[in-house]
Amino acid sequence: MNCAILYSFRRCPYAMRARMGIHLSQLNPLVREIELKHKPREMLAISAKGTVPVLVTQDNQVISESIDIMRYALTEYPDIATHHLTPGEYQSLLSWLDKPTTTRLINANDCDFKPWLDKYKYADRYPEYSQLYYRQHAEQFIQLLENQLQKHLYLCTDTPTLADFAIFPFIRQFANVEPAWFNGMPYPKVHTWLATLVNSRLFILAMYKYPLWLPQQNKIQFKHSTNDDGRVIP
Repeated sequence: MNCAILYSFRRCPYAMRARMGIHLSQLNPLVREIELKHKPREMLAISAKGTVPVLVTQDNQVISESIDIMRYALTEYPDIATHHLTPGEYQSLLSWLDKPTTTRLINANDCDFKPWLDKYKYADRYPEYSQLYYRQHAEQFIQLLENQLQKHLYLCTDTPTLADFAIFPFIRQFANVEPAWFNGMPYPKVHTWLATLVNSRLFILAMYKYPLWLPQQNKIQFKHSTNDDGRVIP
């Protein structure tokens, strides 16, 4: 039987959320960690878009959108016994996969916030306006999340759902551009929410540093376990 294959890049937030979706499932793909500057021909042959993540399923279906990978892993390979969530939390995760609030928040992140984040992070590439200008536009989404978190501990309910796992890697990226500024801003709910997710065992596991994949290498299996102290078990 063929084994699923995940093409990934550790620091890409899209790949981060795809890996978290897989860690919350029973899907156990081989991992091909790539360099974006030297994309392997094997990946480009199956996904001309040339971006990560890309999942090749056991039946050779190619899934090249991170949210689609998350939904595929969670619906086709659910893991109600995962140690990252209680059974009740997992059922909530599944029930919120396709609700309008989930879709609305993820679309706002991907379509509205992400372009401003890129310009804020790489302001020198966009000299039309100042970094402050880009930050202020991106910050509107942070305020939206702060308002959303007034209602629940997480974005949709009191337990984490697809929206949380899909969005927080990008907020982490935003926070890391100017950490001192971000930490001093009046977004207490966002600060707590982000810290909880960034410090979770799930995210630590998703950030495991795989060796760079080369076509002649042996197979590299996905890492699904951590020690009690949160370190990934090789």
